[in-house]
Amino acid sequence: MTRPRIAGVLETALYVEDMARSVAFFRDVLGLSAMLEGERLTAFDAGHGAVLLIFARGQSIADVVTPRGTIPGHDGHGPLHMALAISAGDYEPWRARLTAHGVTITQEVTWPAGGRSLYFNDPDGHVLELATPGLWKNDADRPSSG
Repeated sequence: MTRPRIAGVLETALYVEDMARSVAFFRDVLGLSAMLEGERLTAFDAGHGAVLLIFARGQSIADVVTPRGTIPGHDGHGPLHMALAISAGDYEPWRARLTAHGVTITQEVTWPAGGRSLYFNDPDGHVLELATPGLWKNDADRPSSG
């Protein structure tokens, strides 16, 4: 029997204290567009079929029963990490945009394969990363320039 294949990461989630503040950050600073927006959950288009889910902390602990099935409860605490893919040509424009919005770049890393990362925090202290191709051996097919 052959092993079924994973096609990719579809969703990732962050848990936040102030939904309006976080929605403004991801929309206005990172330029993500909301596909669904509510008090408990906001879903952002994170590019290439990926979705960034922002949940109000503590509001998703209980299962959510829908007419089509039950979504298991979940929650998270502490600073989480996620990386968003950018092209190599957009590295400097992203650094300038973050700075212009008053976002402190906490670290910059150049990886052995040539990729580069900008690290910064969202309003809840989550560690966010903007990463060019060249971090992982499986990201070679990502565009390397804007």
